Amino acid sequence: MNEQEKVKVIDARGSFCPGPLMELIRAVKESSVGEIIEVWSSDTGSQRDIPKWAEKAGHEFLGVVHEQGYDRIRVKKKR
Repeated sequence: MNEQEKVKVIDARGSFCPGPLMELIRAVKESSVGEIIEVWSSDTGSQRDIPKWAEKAGHEFLGVVHEQGYDRIRVKKKR
């Protein structure tokens, strides 16, 4: 992941699936095409659910960075 890009961060740590995914979906709806949204999630299901949703919804999954106790998951709005 490019750390220089402007990123909208959603801190969903402590929330369980589908909470982080629902927060991501809401943020994507409120964002412009090309914006990057990063979800901070401590729920391990997010690593699986968010990439699947991004592909199905036509957005770009940019990757996961594993941090101490949570993951940073990035998606780029494509349409």
